[in-house]
Amino acid sequence: MKLFTGKTPSGLRVNVAIAEKGLDVPTQWLNVMEGETRTAEHLARNNLGEVPVLELDDGSYLTESIAICRYLDNLDSQTPLFGRDPLEAARIEMWTRRMEILICGPIADFGRHAFPLFKDRLEQIPAYAESLLRLQDKRWAWLDKELSDGRTFIVDDEFSIADIAGMTALLVSDFAQHPVPETLTHVQRWESAMRGRKGW
Repeated sequence: MKLFTGKTPSGLRVNVAIAEKGLDVPTQWLNVMEGETRTAEHLARNNLGEVPVLELDDGSYLTESIAICRYLDNLDSQTPLFGRDPLEAARIEMWTRRMEILICGPIADFGRHAFPLFKDRLEQIPAYAESLLRLQDKRWAWLDKELSDGRTFIVDDEFSIADIAGMTALLVSDFAQHPVPETLTHVQRWESAMRGRKGW
C-alpha cells in the first residue's frame, strides 16, 4: 500500500486513523495549495484531483477518507474505530454523521466561501460565510451540552471515527482563525484530548 495525502481535513482523517492503529503505510505528501493534486499523474489516481488516495498492492486506488479509514480499520481488529458490534457500530455511525453535518458542515462551508483556494470553484458569498461562523458557535454550544456528562470522547467514552470526523472541524477552525468559544468548557476538554492524539 501507499498513501497519497496532504494537509487537508480529509487527509487528517486518514493520517489519524493510521497513527491510532499503529499501521506502517508509506506516504507521499502532496502540496494541495501549490496544485500538486491537479497534475496529470495525480489525476490518474483520482480524477477529482483530491487527497487522500490509497494505492493498493494490486495497483487499484481507494479514495474518500471514510472509505479508506474503514478499509484500514478492517485490516486490524485490535483498535476498532467503527465499533465492535452492531449496536456500537450504529452509535458510532450516528455520531459520525452528526459530527460531519452539524459540527464540520458550517465551518467547512465557511472555508469554501471565504478561502481563496475555492474562489474559482464556486461563487463565494462573503455574507453567507460570516453567517456560518455564527452558526458554528451555536453548533459548538450544542455539542458542549452533549458532552456535559463528562465523557472524554464523542461515543461511549472511547475514541472512534466520530472523534476523527470532529477533528477535521478543529483543523478548519484553525485555518479560519475561529477557535472554539472559551465558555464551552466541555468542548474544550474534548478538543484538548483530540489535539493530543496520535496523528494530529
